Amino acid sequence: MSKLTHIGADGNPKMVDISDKEITERRAVAESRVSVTQEIMDQLTGNELVTKKGPVFQTSIIAGVMGAKKTADLIPFCHQLPLSNCKIDITTKGNDIIITCEAKVTGKTGVEIEALTGASVAALTVYDMCKALSHDIIIKETRLISKSGGKSDFNRNA
Repeated sequence: MSKLTHIGADGNPKMVDISDKEITERRAVAESRVSVTQEIMDQLTGNELVTKKGPVFQTSIIAGVMGAKKTADLIPFCHQLPLSNCKIDITTKGNDIIITCEAKVTGKTGVEIEALTGASVAALTVYDMCKALSHDIIIKETRLISKSGGKSDFNRNA
């Protein structure tokens, strides 16, 4: 059985020691899906959703990148990482807004949590900016799509 890496031998929580890990290029992709009403989707013009608060997707992209950069301030045992890139893409399918966050770093630990945080913060921003139109908004799921560059790679689509 695998042991939890953030629990020490004494049973107390701890940060994982990455001192002996190799420096590699690491990449992670995460996705959040937000389900909105048709009334909200009717506000879509081209590739942007505009509400009284402004351009929803552009604002969510900025918020998602800011969130990814602040991950270590939010998640207690997450290492502070100097992201080399963070990219948020937003698409729609039916009444779903699909937010994809790709994070990259060259370092000793992965960027999954940064990618997940970026996608989550972007999804929360969509909610915040659209709630005046309807509170019938559901952040349905946030999940890791892929990660590479560390001890083990993962690809949900493989």
